[in-house]
Amino acid sequence: MDNPRGDGAASSDPRLHPGPAASCDQGPVLALEGVSARYPHAAGPALSGAHLYVGAGDVVALIGANGAGKSTLLRVAAGLLEPSGGVARVCGLDLRGADRREVARLVGFVPQSELVPWGFRVREAVAMGRAPHQASWMRQSAKDRDAVERALVRCDLLGLADRAVETLSGGEQRRVSIARAVAQSPRLLLLDEPGAFLDVRHRLDLHQLLAEVASSDRIAVVVATHDLDAAARFASTIVLLRGGVLTAMGPPAEVLTPEQLRGALDAEIAVGLHAPSGRRYFVPL
Repeated sequence: MDNPRGDGAASSDPRLHPGPAASCDQGPVLALEGVSARYPHAAGPALSGAHLYVGAGDVVALIGANGAGKSTLLRVAAGLLEPSGGVARVCGLDLRGADRREVARLVGFVPQSELVPWGFRVREAVAMGRAPHQASWMRQSAKDRDAVERALVRCDLLGLADRAVETLSGGEQRRVSIARAVAQSPRLLLLDEPGAFLDVRHRLDLHQLLAEVASSDRIAVVVATHDLDAAARFASTIVLLRGGVLTAMGPPAEVLTPEQLRGALDAEIAVGLHAPSGRRYFVPL
């Protein structure tokens, strides 16, 4: 993600402004150019003039208080909410009016709350992520089966593969939703509070997985989170939002400061450094 100014403004680098025919190999995977969005009957916009460029291999963490615009930004990037202004593109494809099947081949989205498909085994539910890549008969190819198996392993679900989804705990069901999105093999992976319901070990595993998927599969990952420790540890770029406006962006060390966090979260956060590991940690005061 290239924006050396770190202020949410559009970069002047021409590589970051692909035309409609651009592909993921010619520019950013996700390009939001002056995007605003609002919901019906709302008093004001939920997102205002957002400029954001995310490249293959990037892990971008969206941080802000409730109602800051994180989920709205993800919904626009997923093609589920049409911008009221500006343009949202994935691999050069303008999401406004784009074919949903084509978008589904490019974008995997795990929303904040999701009804898992009851009446299915875990392996079957994860295999649903392959639907955008299959013909109308939904017959699995060897590539589909490999993608599903790899997602089960990555999300620590192999031992639960034959369990009925409705018999799982909330955290386990959350991992099924994430595995389905990973099996989809998207170019852009969007997650809204993916750590919800996960225990400490699986929360750490999840963020490690996102970093690994981004790096090895060259997927652009954008995650909305309240977990400052995980964001500092695994994200390549932090984006702070307040009132629908991107107020800061850049590397974790530059953005996750007490002053910037106070402005974004309306809270006093002490930032410390764990000497042996060199990792930052955060304590609400």
